[in-house]
Amino acid sequence: MPSRLLVRTHRVLRSAPVFPLRAGLLQQRSASSTSSGPDIYDVVCVGGGPAGLSLLTGLRANAITAGLRVALIEGQDLQKNRLAKDAPLSSFSNRCSSLTPASVKNLEDIGAWSHANTARIQPYQEMQVWDGVTDARISFDWDSARSGLTPRSPSQSTTIAYMIENINTTTTLLSRLSELGGVDIFSATKVASIELGTDTEQLDLSSWPILTLSNGKTLAARLLVGADGANSPVRSFADIPSRGYDYNRHGVVASLTLSGPGRGGVDHKIAYQRFLPSGPIAMLPLPGNMATLVWSTTPERAAVLKSLSQKDFVAMVNAGFRLSYTDLEYLHTMPSGQEEEIEWRLKHTPVNEQAIPMKVAEVQQGTVASFPLKMRHADTYTGERVALVGDAAHTIHPLAGQGLNQGQGDAASLVRTISQAVQTGQDIGSVLALEAYNSERYAENNAMLGVCDKLHRLYSVESGPIVGLRSLGLRAVNAMGPVKGFFMERAAGGS
Repeated sequence: MPSRLLVRTHRVLRSAPVFPLRAGLLQQRSASSTSSGPDIYDVVCVGGGPAGLSLLTGLRANAITAGLRVALIEGQDLQKNRLAKDAPLSSFSNRCSSLTPASVKNLEDIGAWSHANTARIQPYQEMQVWDGVTDARISFDWDSARSGLTPRSPSQSTTIAYMIENINTTTTLLSRLSELGGVDIFSATKVASIELGTDTEQLDLSSWPILTLSNGKTLAARLLVGADGANSPVRSFADIPSRGYDYNRHGVVASLTLSGPGRGGVDHKIAYQRFLPSGPIAMLPLPGNMATLVWSTTPERAAVLKSLSQKDFVAMVNAGFRLSYTDLEYLHTMPSGQEEEIEWRLKHTPVNEQAIPMKVAEVQQGTVASFPLKMRHADTYTGERVALVGDAAHTIHPLAGQGLNQGQGDAASLVRTISQAVQTGQDIGSVLALEAYNSERYAENNAMLGVCDKLHRLYSVESGPIVGLRSLGLRAVNAMGPVKGFFMERAAGGS
């Protein structure tokens, strides 16, 4: 039996686009439809996270696509999920992301970055990464990797990335979207069902997705964009398989207060990541003396960390950057009392405090949480009248901080693809029109997924010849500026 995707492909081959691409005519057709029929849109995006909002903002900010009729459907209340303008700098969300210069450039291009709460954004200029078994280390900073690199603009001359709360990113995009206007937003509204339309005497919607919303409205989408997360209903509707596996690891996150302004000082911030066999522990800088934690570890150890008192949790985070993996294994077996045990062990453990992050003084109450780590990749990002962006298309291990950036890259690429289709008079929902997006993003994302997956597997090995080889490779790359610079360019979103 042919799949629904093949059926839709067959249908579009036998019928030309029903409506002209000009928004004015499309709106006239929508206004003249019967009250019982669906409301007609050029683009309907399901999911109001950073990827979906970036896509819609990009479409509205682009003169070529600004006339398209677009809608956003988001199950959460977007107004409740906005960052308060007067949010104190002593309190940060535990869901933060590392935005690359390329992602920031895209936000600048669509006019969104100027709406960001910059007081809550922390650029960092250096990243220290080391092996938790052998202590082999690599330092990522532009000064030591300058030779042979593409010249960079003054504003990006030393910045590796920008730490930003996810809620700040979404609020930034919502503010720009509000400024632009022209988007029908269905907030706190869920998608009840997605079905193919029908061929009637008035309209041929037989290849169009028809969305029924929880408020009873129905929308017809020339192009339906799934920005609806890893368990994407849009991807399920399109019969697009997503393959991968669970890492059997959880990411423990928390917002931290450091005992000082952070190693490197106020103007030069450093991110730290130590690879342990059970998973990497990373501390990333936020403004002032704040930092965000991402500790990837086994589900059992994640449960222990979440059960600890604040003092014991703080002690464990400090130990994560200072004690041996053997010590950490034992500490995870203790139901409580880690603070006293760690204090004793640190007295008998030589530690170079200049090479590791400042000690944590406090953990912000209510911010310790965890989420399962998975790797997933859809077989394709496009189908007939369907495109996937962000986590709906791919999910990645957080060790390289590339998840949100991949979604921003998807959104920018899809805007370019839709713009090209409008310019050339193509049906923006056709497989042919969407192929450029799929070709551009699938290969790039697949390469990044592969690198992160291999790094996770490589550093999960606790003993044997591979431990020595990986440390040798780490030290070799650290000694070669141009090679290190190449990796940094790729991670920053360069080509």
